[in-house]
Order: sequence, then structure tokens, then C-alpha cells
Amino acid sequence: MQLQRVTSAEIAALRKISIETFTATFGSQNTPANLHAYLARAYSEAQLTRELNQPGTTFELMLVDHQLAGYLKLNVGAAQSESMGADALEVERIYVKQAFKRQGLGTALITHALQVAQQGGQRTVWLGVWEHNDAAQAFYAHMGFEAVSDHVFQLGDDVQRDIIMSRSV
Repeated sequence: MQLQRVTSAEIAALRKISIETFTATFGSQNTPANLHAYLARAYSEAQLTRELNQPGTTFELMLVDHQLAGYLKLNVGAAQSESMGADALEVERIYVKQAFKRQGLGTALITHALQVAQQGGQRTVWLGVWEHNDAAQAFYAHMGFEAVSDHVFQLGDDVQRDIIMSRSV
């Protein structure tokens, strides 16, 4: 496994994997209209470029045998989607393509996020996970995360609930 920091030259690849992995993960549980609205807003090249250029945000592509397998989006400081303080790091997105699941890549990405937090002086790593994504919640609990609160996630016109989970570094 190799991690490669995303630059503006990789925006198209980031957009493609974002749409593919989000659709594979949540497409069957949401209406096509809501899914389309969310994908158009969240994963346009313009939106991804804004996020990539936001201070405190980093995207990393995960390559396995030179094949794009997944990606990670990390936020610190004001880039966090919730105000969690300067000593927190948010894992806003962590996605692995279906063909690469069950190979320990999610564990490797979370471990990497914990290392980034430790190197950056953050004491907490947190993330939001959909309340109906039981498999992801179990994975994060296995990685030492605990539910601490929740927040709203808007998917098209559907207001959904994410559970906020965190752990110490």
C-alpha cells in the first residue's frame, strides 16, 4: 500500500473514486434523486478543488500495486466540519473500493490518520458515521473509537444523522 497526497492534477481521479465509492456504499439506501443531488454538489471538480485548497485539509489517494484502491480526507483546525478545537483531527472521508475491501486497508488508513494526528500535535481523532452503517460503526469501535455525539448530514433533501465517534491518539 502506498499513500499519495492529492494535488490539483489528480482532481479528476479524486472525483471519480469519490463518486464510485460513495455510490457503492450508500446508493442502494437512498433515492436516486437524493444521491444525484448530493454527488453533483459534493463531488464536482470545483467543490473538490475548493476543499483541496482549504488550509488544514489534505486528501491522500491509496494505491495498491499501482492501482487506485481508496482515499482519505483529513481536516484540522478551522477545516473541520464541526468545531472540535485545535487539538483534534477529523477523518471526514475514508473510502475503499469494493474490490479492495477486507484486505486491511481501512485499518491502515485509520492507523495513518492516527499517526498524522500524533505528528501534528492533535490529541483526538474523530469522524462522523451514518447511524445506519452498522458495519462501519463496528469497525471504528474495533479501532478504539467511541460514540460521543451526533450531527446532521444532508443528502439531497433527506436530513440524516451521523454519529460522531472519537478516540484519543
